[in-house]
Amino acid sequence: MTNRPTSTARLTLAGTAAAALAATAVLLPGAGAATAAPAAPAHQARAAAALAARLGDRAAGSYYDAASRRMVVDITDRSATRQVLAAGAVPRLVPYSTAQLHSAVATLAKQARIAGTAWSIDPRQDKVVVTADPTVTGAKRTRLNAALKALGGKAVLRHAATAFKPLVAGGDAIWGSSVRCSLGFNVTVNGAPYFLTAGHCGNASSTWSDSQGGGEIGQTVDSQFPGTDYALVQYDDAGASPASEVDLYDGSTQQITGAADAYVGESVQRSGSTSGLHSGSVTGLDATVNYSEGSVSGLIDTDVCAEPGDSGGALFDGASAIGLTSGGSGDCSSGGETFFQPVTAALSAEGATIP
Repeated sequence: MTNRPTSTARLTLAGTAAAALAATAVLLPGAGAATAAPAAPAHQARAAAALAARLGDRAAGSYYDAASRRMVVDITDRSATRQVLAAGAVPRLVPYSTAQLHSAVATLAKQARIAGTAWSIDPRQDKVVVTADPTVTGAKRTRLNAALKALGGKAVLRHAATAFKPLVAGGDAIWGSSVRCSLGFNVTVNGAPYFLTAGHCGNASSTWSDSQGGGEIGQTVDSQFPGTDYALVQYDDAGASPASEVDLYDGSTQQITGAADAYVGESVQRSGSTSGLHSGSVTGLDATVNYSEGSVSGLIDTDVCAEPGDSGGALFDGASAIGLTSGGSGDCSSGGETFFQPVTAALSAEGATIP
């Protein structure tokens, strides 16, 4: 999410927490975080996702059930029960397969790519969850309703209380020519120091500073938005060794040692210079958000809040980098929905690694 003097955008381009720019990060008052639910061991989440993929049309994804502390694999064929149990997960019989849900997503992309809407696949509901913000009215709402009717029980509609809006800010703030964003994660490319932030931030500025009006610390070398939402910034000092950590806004930091794919039900945290540290969970994957500036797909959907000034920052689970804040709706007083660019996809595209 970017911080601009004014903006006409409806859908929030939001960025969150940041890996620290220096050993001592500026701490803001009022930061707080909710207690995270017990997490699934990473190997269990990977195994469940891999099994669901192998089962193909006999499955419909997987998720973590915090109450039972077990991974659940949705199946459409009872004969797959033994395979799921053998993998240490809980089988759940559902009506729609992964292929059917992805087909529903494709239908929405063709018929309902409307600014102010978003959708993601939620295996806990075995549905595509479609969100409409208050700007989706009149002809736009009629068009959306027609697409939803065509999908029948494969989709469910919910409403955002406030419009999806641009928000640029994050953990440790970075300042561009006309925007304030957040540094996501420090990375290396062929041994040289870089950092990741949001693509809509990279589009807005070619140079960055770690203080308002301060000296340049890096230059944007690649920026991808819309479509995806990440940017790669190269530090001017080729000998720099920036810390691989996220500011927790209590005087401490979280060391980041690698990156991981998100899974539904995962407890995650994000840190932002506007709103501090906040927790939540992953509610959907393969999400699409239709900003007025363009559509972004392949995102992580969460119930983590974010506010203006949080764009480009870090979503993380313990020592694992998970996402870069893209956008959403709501705020950290009333709650909200925030979408994140998967870090693993950005690392792969840029040939980058977590230090």
